[in-house]
Amino acid sequence: MTEFETPDADTIQPGSRVTLHYTLRLEDGMEVDSSRGGEPMAFVMGDGSLIEGLELVLYGLRAGDRQDIMISPRDAFGYPDEENIHSMPRSDFDPSVKLEPGLIIEFTTPSGETTPGAITAVETDTVTVDFNHPLAGHNIRFEVEILDVQPPTEGERT
Repeated sequence: MTEFETPDADTIQPGSRVTLHYTLRLEDGMEVDSSRGGEPMAFVMGDGSLIEGLELVLYGLRAGDRQDIMISPRDAFGYPDEENIHSMPRSDFDPSVKLEPGLIIEFTTPSGETTPGAITAVETDTVTVDFNHPLAGHNIRFEVEILDVQPPTEGERT
């Protein structure tokens, strides 16, 4: 399709309502998330449900299509950023929680949003927390099966 052609109503395009099953795997094949065995994912293209790199591989697909593609960290969950690793006072943590490397804790940001952080080190007075996405730096294999595509409504076109 050239930039001057209009996509068919049954192909995924900005604003399409899409229902799909997906599986995310690491490069070594380890499954990290999947809708298979449960309810399929339903969303509107461009609504923020999927990160842009995953969404881009869906454009032009139709109901019944399957896609299996390896996505680089740049287009998936990004690369780890040292600025997302913070040393925090031990006193900021509930004393009843046994802090150890690998433990993931939900934190509340100053704006009230919640975000997970992975404990990477525990010292007497400080705890090091990594707020990078757990899949940052990984190539991601994105497997999808498109179950249904509904054309965008006038208000959903982007």
